[in-house]
Amino acid sequence: MNGREETQRLLNLARKDFKALEGMLDAGQFDEEIFGFHAQQAVEKALKAWLTFLQKEYPRTHDLSLLLGLLETTKADVKAFLDLEELTVFAVQFRYEAFELFDEPLKRSTLRDRVADLIEHVEGLLSTTR
Repeated sequence: MNGREETQRLLNLARKDFKALEGMLDAGQFDEEIFGFHAQQAVEKALKAWLTFLQKEYPRTHDLSLLLGLLETTKADVKAFLDLEELTVFAVQFRYEAFELFDEPLKRSTLRDRVADLIEHVEGLLSTTR
């Protein structure tokens, strides 16, 4: 699989997690950690797609700060997405522990929009190289 195909594959996976977010906006139906997990996964896959697009290798990690840092080393402008690193707490390793890390509930609609912004940004990069 070439870099473009791998980038597209990762974006497709990010879109699947994003699609799950769309159906989980009702906090009464879906717990914070479930919504947060899919938001984190969508961001993680989009960041990995971005790194793949830039031909930058990345380790097996769920740490969004690390992935954003790797993007910064390529001079990618990630400032608009730095707030998404807070989703790292929802990564797989935290799904089996009691979840009481936030005082306030997630702003689901806002977070959904932020994740969409990231995915659309990476898709835009890919579309400029056709």
